[in-house]
Amino acid sequence: MKTPRVCTLKNEWKPVFSTEKAAVSQVMCFLREWDQGNKAARARMLSDFLTKNIGKTFHELELEFAQIASLFLARLTAWMRLTYMFGTCLNLQLRALGVFLSASSTHHYLMEFLEMGGVLTLLEILGQENLKDEDKTEALRLLQIIANAGPKYKELICESYGVKAVAECLAKSQAEGTQETAATLLESLAHGNYQNQVYKGLIALMTCTSPRAQKLVLQTLRILQPIVKTALHNIVEPLLCLLRSLHLEVQYEATELIKELMRYEVKSTLLRGLVALLKPSKQGISKHKIQEDPGMEKMSHPVFLQQAAAARTIRILTQSSEEISKDLLSLGVIHHLLYAMGNQQHPDAQRQASLALEHFVRMYPVVEEHVRRAMGTTLFESFMNNAECLYLNMDEIQANILLSNNTNVPCACYHNKTPSIHT
Repeated sequence: MKTPRVCTLKNEWKPVFSTEKAAVSQVMCFLREWDQGNKAARARMLSDFLTKNIGKTFHELELEFAQIASLFLARLTAWMRLTYMFGTCLNLQLRALGVFLSASSTHHYLMEFLEMGGVLTLLEILGQENLKDEDKTEALRLLQIIANAGPKYKELICESYGVKAVAECLAKSQAEGTQETAATLLESLAHGNYQNQVYKGLIALMTCTSPRAQKLVLQTLRILQPIVKTALHNIVEPLLCLLRSLHLEVQYEATELIKELMRYEVKSTLLRGLVALLKPSKQGISKHKIQEDPGMEKMSHPVFLQQAAAARTIRILTQSSEEISKDLLSLGVIHHLLYAMGNQQHPDAQRQASLALEHFVRMYPVVEEHVRRAMGTTLFESFMNNAECLYLNMDEIQANILLSNNTNVPCACYHNKTPSIHT
């Protein structure tokens, strides 16, 4: 009779232990090579790491590194913290860190990175003027990964003065990708306990000089406004100033934000400001006087650009709400629109004011009577026939009549919508 084979526990697990030991030995060899390697060697190792491991989960990375991937993460983070100011392989470092931080299923690597001061280092990278925009974009992406991990991680970024660092990066960067990534991160940080800090930071950014940054700031503010649920009065002045931008996309976003703010406590201040912009003061025109180069094409005066944008915004607002129309009438908007129509130094201001006035004339008979009297029969008939092109046929005498108008429509008249003339 054949004796059965008996397998001991030691014999059963021997191949497993051998496999694990070999895997650990291979990883330790990799780490020794890293520790002894120069910049070029480490750059090559990071490139290989990225090629093999992008998109891997936590468990897949642990399997790849024999359950000791944290040892490589610690080395990578330490090297970045020591060398980021010089930009040494920084893009490779950040992308490799992204593999760890993006690993799904657990926040194990994320917690280790944070414990090593990772957030502060990423925020410091954003403030280094000598670093490339592409490196700052990668740092912003890592911060976005951290913010997406949950509210407590967003708070950690904000408590580390992250809002200020990201906002300054948005304002100073010249790269579109960096600015868009920064704006997205700021919007993400606002969905938490630090929404007011983000909101105030964005208002401060409205005075930056980059048109692309201004556009992104205005878009983000419009998204955040319903979340914040209140509007600060210091948003009004910089917002109205953006209407004098040479960039139509900035003017458009400013108008869209003004529309959103009509539901908040700054409504009356904004409307008063828009009406005032229709009649710029001589001091305002002199203050923003353009130093023209004889060899260059003549530029539009910023104040007149603002005048045209204000007239266009008023037209958009009045077409959307009768209540706003009446508020504007009470602020003397008809007198100011007539004045803007007489500005022959800026045809677009004339055109936009004419279109806005047309809305009031067709909506309120009493306004029609006052405007007819202010313009005179001939000019008024031309206005009613084609308001948009009126400025093309306007002579200097007619323009001066509009500039010197003293039209005033009393409140009682347009509230009742009954035609009446008051002298």
